[in-house]
Formats: sequence, C-alpha cells, structure tokens
Amino acid sequence: MQYIIHMKNILFAASECVPFVKTGGLADVVGALPKSLYKQEYDVRVILPNYTCIPWEYRGKFQHISSFYMDYGKRKENIFVGIMEYEYEGVKFYFIDNEYYFKCDKPYSDSIRWDIERYIFFSKAVLAAMPVLGFHPDIIHCHDWQTGMIPVFLRSTFASHSFYWGTKSIMTIHNLKFQGVWDIEHFLYNTNLPGYMFTPDKLEFKKDANMLKGGLVYADDITTVSEPYAEEIKTPYYGEQLDGLLCARSRSLRGILNGIDYDVYNPETDKKIAVHYNAENAVEKKKEAKRALQAELGLPVDDEKFMIAIISRLTDQKGLDLVDWIAERITDEFTQFVIIGTGESKYENMFRYYQGKFPDRVSANIFYSDPLAHKLYAAADAMLVPSRFEPCGLTQLISLRYGTVPIVRETGGLKDTVEPYNEFEKAGTGFTFQHYNADDLLYTINYAKNIYFNHRKDWNDIIKRGMKKDFSWGSSALQYQGMYDWILRGMQ
Repeated sequence: MQYIIHMKNILFAASECVPFVKTGGLADVVGALPKSLYKQEYDVRVILPNYTCIPWEYRGKFQHISSFYMDYGKRKENIFVGIMEYEYEGVKFYFIDNEYYFKCDKPYSDSIRWDIERYIFFSKAVLAAMPVLGFHPDIIHCHDWQTGMIPVFLRSTFASHSFYWGTKSIMTIHNLKFQGVWDIEHFLYNTNLPGYMFTPDKLEFKKDANMLKGGLVYADDITTVSEPYAEEIKTPYYGEQLDGLLCARSRSLRGILNGIDYDVYNPETDKKIAVHYNAENAVEKKKEAKRALQAELGLPVDDEKFMIAIISRLTDQKGLDLVDWIAERITDEFTQFVIIGTGESKYENMFRYYQGKFPDRVSANIFYSDPLAHKLYAAADAMLVPSRFEPCGLTQLISLRYGTVPIVRETGGLKDTVEPYNEFEKAGTGFTFQHYNADDLLYTINYAKNIYFNHRKDWNDIIKRGMKKDFSWGSSALQYQGMYDWILRGMQ
C-alpha cells in the first residue's frame, strides 16, 4: 500500500536569520529549524527584510523575482515592494526589498518608533508578496514582535482575500521583554486598521499599541522556546504585563526547546578553532585550546588556571549586576575571566575596569566576534550564565557541546537543559543556583572551582556527560512538525 504525503507549505517570517544577519539567538533558530524539518512533507521557506547590511557574499547572489507597489497605511502614494530570492543549504529564502526602510548598517535602529514603522511595512509586504510568488502558506510561522502584525493583517486587511482562506498563523516568543510598543496614532497611520481594533482585548496596551500583543491575540497558536519559560510568562514576575493575555490563551501556548545547529557547532570539525576534539579526548585537547587562547589574549599561559567565560549581550537580563557585586572575589589568582560581548555602557565599562585592575586575570573583549566566541567555547573551563530570566538560551547548549561546564541560574531554558551536579550520585552536566542573589552565585562558582581543583576526575566526567547530551534540532523539529499537523487538522 502506498501512502500519499500531502506537502504542507510553511512560511517562516522573521527579522533576522543566520547566515545573513544576526543579533541574537532568534537568528540561529530561524536559520537552523527550517532545514531540520522533513523535506518530503514540509515545503519550508523563509522571508526576511533585504537589509543592505547583509554581507555582499550573499546579497550579490540574490535574484530579483518581482516587484509591485502596495498601499501602506494612510499614505496617499503606494510604496515599492521588491522580492529577492536565494537558496541556501536547501532552503528557499525570500527578501522584501525597499531601500527606504532597509538601507542600514545594522538591522535595528536606535528608534523604536522608526523600527515599528519599518516592521509594520514588512509584515504587510510579506502577505502582499505571497500571491505574487504563487506560494500559498498553510501556516505562517512568525517570530517575535517584528512580525507581530502578520497575524493581525491576516485576520483583518487580508481576511477577504481568497488566497489566504485556510491559512493559519503561529506566533513564537523568543523574548517577551521586547514587544514593539508606541502610541496608537502611529499605528493607525501605518496600518489603516479600524479604531475598534485598538482596544484592551486587541492591540491596545497601557493606552499605547503593541505589535507583539496583536500577534498573540490573533495568532492561531503561540509557542515559546522552552517549557519552563512557557509557564513563567504566565506569572506577573516574568509576564512583562502580558501574563493575563497569556493565561487567557494558555490552551494555545506551548514551549518547545530550541536546539543548536550541530553542523555549525561541532568541536570535531569547527573551522574556527585550531584544536579539534570529541568527548573522549576533550580533557587534554581543551588544554591545548586554552593555551592558544591565553596567548592570543595576552593572558598568562597556564593549564591550571580556571578559565571562566561570559559570551553575552551585556544587559540587566543576563544577571551582570550579580557579577558586578562579586567580580573581585571571582578573579582570584587561580582564575582567568574572559568576556565577549557588547551592550549597556555600565557593563561594558565595568568589565573594562576589571581588565585594567587585573590585566593578567581579566580579558574584556567589548565587541562581538564569532570566531573568537568559538575559540572561547573550546578553551574555557566554565561558562557563566546567571540570567535574571532566559527564555531558552543557546550559550549553555553550545558550551555543553564544546565541553565547557555551564554555571547557570535555574530559570527558563537554563533550568531545562543544565542538570545540576550531584557529587554523591556522580551525576549532572553543570552547576546551578536558584535564587537571584549574588552570594548564591558566588557560592556556586566556588563550589565549581572546588570540584575543578580538588576532584579533577569528577570534573572531567562532568565534561564528558555534557558533551554526550543531544541538543540538536532533531527532537525539537519533530515537536514543531507535530504542532503544524495538529493545527492543520483543526484539532484545537
């Protein structure tokens, strides 16, 4: 008996995606998940803005497919929409072209008002472009606030468009803190939606309008990037004033853990590191990687130094106020502390200060370099992720892959993915603490140091257990496929 598989058309809409443009973990997810889905059953395509900051090695290969003019908001003149196409690693990518909105040296500007206008345009252009392309999405999978207006337009402006009859939408929250909020007049002008849609049960939010809220109200299904975070955001502490809405929609809300791309993050084949290794030889090979990085950063070359890493946006969310409180006690004579990242000036300056005070112990790299980050994943002994909240977190997943032991706070995806070390059962893949407290963080770091210096075999076993964990996209992709099938069967 032959089974006929009906192809399901899935369109990912997002503001960033590796390898084209990246500011955070969202880009990794949008780059990795589509190629992990079963190609014989799912035709997955991705649509992004055609930023001029996308490297020319990719932009130079984009093919112009079509262009048209689209009414946008209450403007008297229609706006140009170009469509570019490029296939990468077996996935078809589309890019919405409009130089006025997407000529930029970075994807997001310093003005949220301007970004809201740009991404409302992008959201409408995505829906206007699909009939031109002849690609009918069964599901439009929207990512974060920048695409929040797509479910709204789908159920309003485009509701009578026969092309979209039967199309469902999913809204994925990667970080609830960022929502796209501005005054209602700005939204009325740029959306041309009726005033009755800007009420507390729809887009209105504290007398303003909110793009992410619109997506959460109108989407058929909502996901976020770990099961603990899906529960946390239904509480006032983590809910960013949307906990009431998320509780109301809890039957449509689920958490699916992010994965990482095991082709990109593979210490056996990673071209960005000089020393390659696996779980069996990691202990000795990581020493080589550490020596190489110590020399590159101008730190004393010493196998016995305990190297702690931070690879992060330097913001309050990441628990850096706790680090500030205990930084002098972390950086003792036995420890090296290496930081890579940019963010709030108070934290950038904090790490520069400690580098100036302890130049042989602290290396503050206040920029982001992907090659340097890969070297640090390979070289470091421990990775510090003491976040106030963390929807999923990819840093700890990559660390486990590279045999770098995570020290994390038990929140969101960190709690889901790092098993706390148990010295009696000789189990666990990292070190964790529960309360958002600097003393608890310091105690946990010192406990990890004790195992490293005084119980090295146990430490080495932690490395091996972590490296043998599987956080590739395989399992998560199956869960997404199950969700797509569930939605299309109309079983909600």
